Order: sequence, then structure tokens, then C-alpha cells
Amino acid sequence: MLLTVFLALVFCGAITVLLIAAVAFVQDERFFSSAPKEARALIRPKERELFYGARTMGWVMMILSALMILGVGVVSIWDGFRSGFTFWRFFARFVTIFTIYKAYDMIFFDWFLLCKFHFFQHFFPETEPALSGRRYGFNLKSQLLKLLVIFPGASALAAWICTLF
Repeated sequence: MLLTVFLALVFCGAITVLLIAAVAFVQDERFFSSAPKEARALIRPKERELFYGARTMGWVMMILSALMILGVGVVSIWDGFRSGFTFWRFFARFVTIFTIYKAYDMIFFDWFLLCKFHFFQHFFPETEPALSGRRYGFNLKSQLLKLLVIFPGASALAAWICTLF
């Protein structure tokens, strides 16, 4: 269980690096598909980099983040095979990682970074009218759907696939 919690923390860290790279350095609106549609409508393309090499640095960070996320999957599956996990143990590991991530996403990204710290609005000030005045993020229904339906379903499917081998 300790490894599962550690992997969940690595997963959360990787997602955080991905978010920072996309918003602060790459600044390409194609990466903001999960942002509220009101804010996406206001985003203006950034012609200039934040500083020389910012986009390159952002892409490197995004690639490293993707490798970390892939590593979490590989290590969690490999350790499960090595430890002789059953379907239920694989399922518990996957659903624990996803639940910790989703709680982190809802608390840190949606509430703290978006509503309290105004991280996104700092880099895209034109979105301030659409994002101001919120006490919580914008997609609570979507977040709860992922937490209660999609992630348990994906965890069950991944656990079933793992038990086939």
C-alpha cells in the first residue's frame, strides 16, 4: 500500500509539472481543453514566448511529465505481477491512485490554483472576467463523474487486463 500511495504522489507531481509547463511555458490554447468554455472563449493566442526558450523548456517538461506518468503505470503493473496481485488488489491499487489524484486535482488545481491563487489568470489575464468570483472550480459535475464512475470503470478494466497475463 505504501508503494501505491507513493505512486499516486508521483502521478500528482507529474500532472502538476504538466500543468505548469502547458500554462506557463508552452502557452498553447490547444492544451486548455479542460478549462471552462467561458475562459477558453476569451483566450488570445500568445505570439511571443514568456522568455527566450520558454516553449522549448515547456515541451521538455511536458515530455518528462508524460514519462513520469507512464512510469507510474509501468511500476504499478510490474510490482503487481511480481507480488502476485489478484484482480481486486490491482483494482484497489489503480482506484487508489486515481482517487488520490482526483482529490488533489479538485482541491489543489480547481480550488487553490484557479480560485484562490489565480495561477491561470496570471498568464492569461484576459480570462479574469470569466473566472472571477468563483468559490470553487467550474466542473464539479464532471469531476464527480470521473471520481465515481469513469475512474473506477477504468481501474476495473485495467485490473481485468492485468489478470489476463
